[in-house]
Amino acid sequence: MRTWLVRRLIVPSAVLFLTAAGGFSVFGGNILAGEPVAKTESLAETLPLSSIRDDLTDADRLRVEAVTRPATDFSKAEKFEAMSGGAGTSIASVNQDILSQFSANITFAEEESFKLGNALFRKLWVSSPSSTQASDGLGPLYNARACQTCHLKDGRGHPPEDSDDATSMFLRLARAPKTDAERAAIAAHEVLNFPDPVYGQQLQDSAVPGLPAEGHMRISYVEMPVTLAGEEIVSLRKPSYSVDKPGYGPLDPTTTLSPRVTQVMSGLGLIEAIHPADIIANADPDDADGDGISGKLPVVRDPQSGTLALGRFGWKAQSATVRQQAADALAGDIGISSPDARRSHGDCTPAQTACMAMPDGVQLRLGDTEAPDPVLGLITFYSENLAVPARRKASFAETLAGKKVFYNTGCASCHVPKFVTRRDAANKAHAFQLIWPYSDFLLHDMGEGLADGQPVGVASGSEWRTPPLWGIGLTKTVSGHTFFLHDGRARNLTEAILWHGGEAAKARDRFAALEKADRQALITFLESL
Repeated sequence: MRTWLVRRLIVPSAVLFLTAAGGFSVFGGNILAGEPVAKTESLAETLPLSSIRDDLTDADRLRVEAVTRPATDFSKAEKFEAMSGGAGTSIASVNQDILSQFSANITFAEEESFKLGNALFRKLWVSSPSSTQASDGLGPLYNARACQTCHLKDGRGHPPEDSDDATSMFLRLARAPKTDAERAAIAAHEVLNFPDPVYGQQLQDSAVPGLPAEGHMRISYVEMPVTLAGEEIVSLRKPSYSVDKPGYGPLDPTTTLSPRVTQVMSGLGLIEAIHPADIIANADPDDADGDGISGKLPVVRDPQSGTLALGRFGWKAQSATVRQQAADALAGDIGISSPDARRSHGDCTPAQTACMAMPDGVQLRLGDTEAPDPVLGLITFYSENLAVPARRKASFAETLAGKKVFYNTGCASCHVPKFVTRRDAANKAHAFQLIWPYSDFLLHDMGEGLADGQPVGVASGSEWRTPPLWGIGLTKTVSGHTFFLHDGRARNLTEAILWHGGEAAKARDRFAALEKADRQALITFLESL
């Protein structure tokens, strides 16, 4: 029997456990009680995934279920609640760099990999040919020259405000299937959707010398007043999007425009380490329990293994792994090929002949792609190990009051507070950690108001992955703004809540009907995350 040694660390409202093997571990889990119901068993038949926690002993499972039951006592903080990212939580000083810290429980040797990955994340790529051969390959069409350009300080992107700066926001371009063959490809998870025949998968607003850019995103807003309880009026801004000065002729009339702001980078490795059973357990695509909340599994095909997997990353959960997300961003946003996305001309299409004729940056002495391993591997490691910051004021009375409102209004139905990561995670730093992401990582219909009309894989034009909320209260500190939702239309958290529709309409309406003090308490709770 393993002997457990307990040692209290000086961290806010948390106790970590030091194992006899010398590693830190935090106990936790998801809100899964008992055996999976029949619907999850049928889902598991179509996925090469276990619908039970096959990484845990029976004793572990009982401990996990006990520690992760939904909160019922709002008079005090829960155990470990301040440690949002488990033992890897950063307790660094809160400043603009708080989201750029490495996980506290990685090894000293891994710190070197993290720092090398950070340097590559910040690396500015240049067009080919160039004297800096290891940096060749930009574009030819692109949105940014570095990962850090879009993910500034590893924080949240924003729409252009009073300028044309759309660096951390772009337009996805896609259309629905038109033929039986295309519909079959979607159903088999062979493709997510179909790009514009000329402009590809996203609008590139920059280009290397000698090429025109594809165009520029234009946004116009219409203000819509909403009256809350107590006659308080909040104005929501409804956006519409267009492409200004398209450089390659008109877009296909069936092409949809979907705006996307960049998401926070914290805790990605921990999200990947959540056991599929814990995500499957919360899915209810047919609303069998009648609560109005469905939750659909974001099934995708892993491009490396070819097997079906759960999408976990991206606004519509289109990527199964952090590595895939990094490779797709390198290719799509910067135009850099890697072993997992061998597109040296990025998002150029065959219709863009001048773009396809441009030289690429492949240096055979370094590898057969522009970002060969270890480049992609280091960027992935950096992305996987950005620490989740510790909670602020988790035990304060006003925070606890807001937490109670969060539960009572139904927010926790989709923004599931906590999970425990799998014991057999690839990186020991991510294994068996109690984490508090506040997401179920499922697809939900958010109503017509937030619909972009663009299907992505199994996600419809009105469905979005529940975004994690950890770190949301640090947006102003890190990113200098308070714009939220997939397109940054919400100028504060109140507006973000009021835009919720579809499955979240009941929770939104409960929020709108609250007394002003209770609404503020909920915002205070969110700002503590």
